[in-house]
Amino acid sequence: MPAKGKHRRAKFSPLHRSIAFAGTGGAVLVLPVLGATAAAAAPAGTVAKPAAAPTTYVVTAGDSLAKIAQEHSVSGGWESLYENNRDVLGDNPGLIRPGLKLTLGTAHTAEPRQAAERADRSERDSASAQPAAAPAKKAYADNLDGWIRESLDIMAQHGIPGTYEGIHRNVMRESSGNPLAINNWDVNAAAGTPSKGLLQVIAPTFTAYHVPGTSLDSYDPVANITAACNYAADRYGSIDNVNGPY
Repeated sequence: MPAKGKHRRAKFSPLHRSIAFAGTGGAVLVLPVLGATAAAAAPAGTVAKPAAAPTTYVVTAGDSLAKIAQEHSVSGGWESLYENNRDVLGDNPGLIRPGLKLTLGTAHTAEPRQAAERADRSERDSASAQPAAAPAKKAYADNLDGWIRESLDIMAQHGIPGTYEGIHRNVMRESSGNPLAINNWDVNAAAGTPSKGLLQVIAPTFTAYHVPGTSLDSYDPVANITAACNYAADRYGSIDNVNGPY
């Protein structure tokens, strides 16, 4: 390490201006003379951009070559787009079919907003092409209330009249709400066709008035109710009009 000194001579950079002294009589004239000049900074080299890769587009309904060329900034317009895809499109540029895959040529540097808009449209088109999800099946309680409500919904689909109150009133009279109830003592039982289920329906009546989409088991609560209500509607106008044995 050099010794510390109060009068050490300062070092000069070769880039600093040097001093020339010229005598003018007795005086000394100090003239600044440029020494080594600072090297001018070289202009930043232009970074070569990689060549854009050819892009493709799949035709959708309502497209035309002019529309595609405009939206994707195809150099040369629709004519260039047609020439690049003549083997796909054939001899008539006005006939393009959805699903055709076209080569757009070398893509321009797309403006971010336009690129985002095209991506959004593509995503929307893809989403709209997906089949709509089936609505969730309605759930019903596995009890008398749920059976009646499910039966009413099925009856509404088939135009069978009836109300919750009318069904509930007749169920309580016929079976007290027991879906496995069976009558083994009346005239129907003696004839070999006992009344069964919530609304005490005999087998021939159940078969004749069975509602499609419900169980073929006459003990099934929903199938029993809907078949009985279908029968009551045919004979009495509605289960609501039944107030006794039917």
